[in-house]
Amino acid sequence: MSFTPPKHIVSAATIVLNDNDEILLINGPKRGWEMPGGQVEEGESLTAAAIRETKEEAGIDVEIIKFCGIYQNVRRSICNSLFLAKPVGGEPTTSPESLEVGYFPIEEGLSMVKVSNFRERIEKCLDETVHPFFVEF
Repeated sequence: MSFTPPKHIVSAATIVLNDNDEILLINGPKRGWEMPGGQVEEGESLTAAAIRETKEEAGIDVEIIKFCGIYQNVRRSICNSLFLAKPVGGEPTTSPESLEVGYFPIEEGLSMVKVSNFRERIEKCLDETVHPFFVEF
């Protein structure tokens, strides 16, 4: 009997708020406006992945402030961990994964996010009364 290793995807994303209470969003080529994030590499912590992905996709160096929660897509075997973060350096810069990058007032930013559960994820991260959350779908 052969062993097939699991093919789970673990990802980490940041909800970055600057001193003006604006949210950092990237405009990805596939999903439109969203928070920066991506897959955790083998041997990498969730927070290190969140920091790395934010730098790669948006050009912003961040400090993790708080773990917010996890979304688990059971059917697709994806676990997405979400963190609140603050910018500590860098400049908004596009990448192959981001056509546009910018800071937006929270309500305006939320209205730009068209993938419904991404908007829900951001809203949950901004509502500290529900931390930590676990959403399974």
